Amino acid sequence: MTDIQDVFVQVLNERELQEGSMKLVKVNGLHVLLVKTQGRIFAVENHCPHMYCGLSGGSLDGYTIICPCHDWHFDLRTGEYEEEKEIKLMKYEWKIESGKIWAKIE
Repeated sequence: MTDIQDVFVQVLNERELQEGSMKLVKVNGLHVLLVKTQGRIFAVENHCPHMYCGLSGGSLDGYTIICPCHDWHFDLRTGEYEEEKEIKLMKYEWKIESGKIWAKIE
């Protein structure tokens, strides 16, 4: 069995990610956006695939993250852009252990 520290990187204390908030973290050189909404946590790439705009400056509407540059809407559950489902945000695995959020970046 693989230990969590062997495949996941600690990125944040769980209490730092409040309901309805987003937190930008750097994991192995990549900017990852952690989002807590509707009691669930999501870890996605921070940049919109359209024009590489930082989603951390955007807004949340339920499970939808809205890009601040061109108003693109992405479903956090699937990563899909609402208008063209084949355009997706990169999603990352995450876990909580001992009050810490860990992300897996390959």
